Amino acid sequence: MSSGMSVALSGQLALERRMETIANNVANMNTAGYRAEGVRFDSVLSRAGGIDVAFASEGENYISRRPGPMTQTGNPLDVAVQGEGWLALETPAGTAYTRDGRMHMSQDGELRSAAGYRVLDRGGSPILVDPSAGPVVITDDGMVTQGDRQAGALGLFLIPEQAKLTREDNSAVIPDIPAEAVADMVGNGVRQGFVEGANVNPIQEMTRLIAVSRAFDAAASAAKEQEDTSQQAIRTLGPSS
Repeated sequence: MSSGMSVALSGQLALERRMETIANNVANMNTAGYRAEGVRFDSVLSRAGGIDVAFASEGENYISRRPGPMTQTGNPLDVAVQGEGWLALETPAGTAYTRDGRMHMSQDGELRSAAGYRVLDRGGSPILVDPSAGPVVITDDGMVTQGDRQAGALGLFLIPEQAKLTREDNSAVIPDIPAEAVADMVGNGVRQGFVEGANVNPIQEMTRLIAVSRAFDAAASAAKEQEDTSQQAIRTLGPSS
């Protein structure tokens, strides 16, 4: 396969991967706490016939951590995380972290996420409230109280910037580096009665989709031209009968 054909095909593979992430972002634009996904691309150098040729890599997916918009719900068991923290959930895959602060109270008084996972405190324990003890109040620092009784505190955790994130249910992620409990609540906290939405900009994503689609078509045309050129060369230089 010629270098030109290889470059064109590598570009198509990279663009196809980008299109998949854009489509997934658009599909989750109304998902609470969802974090948009992007792809980082690098050039891969190869020597073909003594000439440096740059190929597009398949790319590396990453999850954006920028905050999403907050919407007031009035539900006392909804919280929107402010700052860089994440809520911790107990899932079958281990401890996962989410910005989806929609909670409900189970029959036994546990605070659970929208998907039914236990919401954890900073020590990794579930938070128990009394279903018959009246309204739940959650302060800006995550303290959970009912009347004069303190029921616990929501755990907020910081995920290292260099950590790679794997998606989990409930708009959650699992980092490959352990998260640490927030020690300084300045700039970090929660807001009761609000929910954070997805950090997806639909207009921007649709614009990217159009640009990627055009680039994919251009790469396909380049591959076709390379194929036609190769066939012409074979007909011209091949042995005559």
